[in-house]
This record gives sequence, structure tokens and C-alpha cells, in this order.
Amino acid sequence: MATIWDADVLIWAASQIVEARDAGLRTSRLMAATPYEIRSFVRRGTSVRDYHRLKAGLDRLQSTTIATSIRQAAERRLHRFSWINEWKERADAHGHPLGLKLIVPDWFYTAVLDDALVLTIDWPYFNLTGGLERWIYRLVRKHGGRQPGGWSFDFRHLHAKSGSLSPLKHFAFDLREIVRRQTLPGYSLTIEQGLRGSERLAFTPRPVDPFARIAEHLPFEASDGEKL
Repeated sequence: MATIWDADVLIWAASQIVEARDAGLRTSRLMAATPYEIRSFVRRGTSVRDYHRLKAGLDRLQSTTIATSIRQAAERRLHRFSWINEWKERADAHGHPLGLKLIVPDWFYTAVLDDALVLTIDWPYFNLTGGLERWIYRLVRKHGGRQPGGWSFDFRHLHAKSGSLSPLKHFAFDLREIVRRQTLPGYSLTIEQGLRGSERLAFTPRPVDPFARIAEHLPFEASDGEKL
């Protein structure tokens, strides 16, 4: 099954489609890139080992099957697809690698071209090292957005929504640690007391620092390693 780390490839793909569209270029579900381009974009290593990790992630994205009725005109009509329809390695006539080709599903491609279904993310997202942190950020970004009042979720509801296999008490401990570290870019997290002693995770957007925004757009230097 695809992991939240494999989703970085989908974030890269969405960004390429949107960038091409905004530049007036023709977009397509078929995409070509080098592993170095993808790994550098998501701020990951670019060594040979990292290349093999990318291929393993692509395999998981292709083998994971989704069934959803979201955005279907007829009620309860399912749309089934994999996160990547297919992918292959490219090489020249002498066997030298030229990169990768992959095809994203129509469900994903159509969603990316609809501005109402796409949210921007802060670049520091790629620096988050915990899977739960990344999931919480994406949830916060979706529900809290830039609303001054933010949003909040009951711990039990978050636990059920996450699909975590950890017991609730362990999940709650991890949430408290995330709140203590305050690592989510663009948001402040607090814990509020709800009804009957329940806990709620509350989040509000932080004021935008213009100097931080400038820094985010400085060229990124990839880690040392072989460029593939």
C-alpha cells in the first residue's frame, strides 16, 4: 500500500501540471522526468539508494487501488483507479538511463486542473519527518485553510479518521508531542478541553512572515549523491 511519503510523487506531479497550465502549455496525464528532478523537488536524497526507494514508491502507488464515489454524478457509483496507471524507465540506444515516464489517473488529473480542488502547501512540509505530522498538516491545510478562527478536532475523531493502528492513548501522546514541538509550517497548534474531559486539537494560521516567504523561494541545494 502506498504511504504518505509516496504521496510526494503525486504532489510533484500536480505541481508540474499546474505550472504547465499556468504557462499556457499543453498538459497531459503522461509525464516524463528524471529521478533527480523528482527527488530534488520533494527535498529528498538523490543517491542510488534513494533512486531505488523512488522506484519502490512508484510500485506502491501503482499497486494501491482506490474506490471512491467522490465527484461522481450518479450517487453510489464508484470510480476505481490506482494512484499511478503505469510507469517505466527510459533509456537511449546505448542503454544509458534517460529518466522515467509515468501516467497519472484521469481522476487525479481532472482534480488538479480544477482550482477549487487544489490547495497549495508550504515548502517546509517536505522537512516534516513524521508521517503523523504530515497527515495532520494536510488535514489542517484542508479544514483550517487561512481562516482567522482556525478549526479544531476531537482526539477520538482524529484517531478514527487517521486509520491509525495505534491505541488511542498512544495516538493522543503523539499528538501532544506534535503540539509541543510546533513543527507544522504556517499553523499554531493548541490542545483544548472539550466535553466530559475530552481533548481537542485546535489550529490557527500564523501571520505570514514576508522574509520567510522570500527564503522559501531561494534555490534548493540537493544533498550530495549521484545525479540520475
